[in-house]
Amino acid sequence: MSHLPHPDQKQITVNCAVITVSDTRSLETDRSGKLIKELLLNAGHAVVFYQILKDEPTQIQLQLETLGEQTELDGVIFNGGTGIAPRDTTYDALEKLLEKTLPGFGEVFRWLSYQEIGSRAIASRAVAGVYRQKLVFSIPGSSGAVKLALEKLILPELVHLVNQLHQ
Repeated sequence: MSHLPHPDQKQITVNCAVITVSDTRSLETDRSGKLIKELLLNAGHAVVFYQILKDEPTQIQLQLETLGEQTELDGVIFNGGTGIAPRDTTYDALEKLLEKTLPGFGEVFRWLSYQEIGSRAIASRAVAGVYRQKLVFSIPGSSGAVKLALEKLILPELVHLVNQLHQ
């Protein structure tokens, strides 16, 4: 049984924003943000915006609201701040703004994570949804989680989901 999605009829370049949420990372030390950009570019997509934000809910929400106004943008990938530590607020900030959610994203991400890291996967609050006709993904900030989410879930479905939004 194949786990590959049906091929998309209409191949497009998806314009993405990459936001790293971290109180400690800098442009030089943001390995996960760099990895997301690299994987998107290697898949033929474009990174039209990249930023590192402090893990402050107001800043996270303002950034998504600003990106929501960008007509050329198709998707936003946040990484970091998805755990349960007091400073992990990405999920809480984004969940309030999402107009539609994709529960399967978080469910499958945690299932795949469980196969790699075991029961620690339950602490992930990875989430995906739609905000102002844009796909929004929020994933943990570790490089392993980024690679897993991009290679197994986001990249295989990105074009299909964007095409669905533009129907």
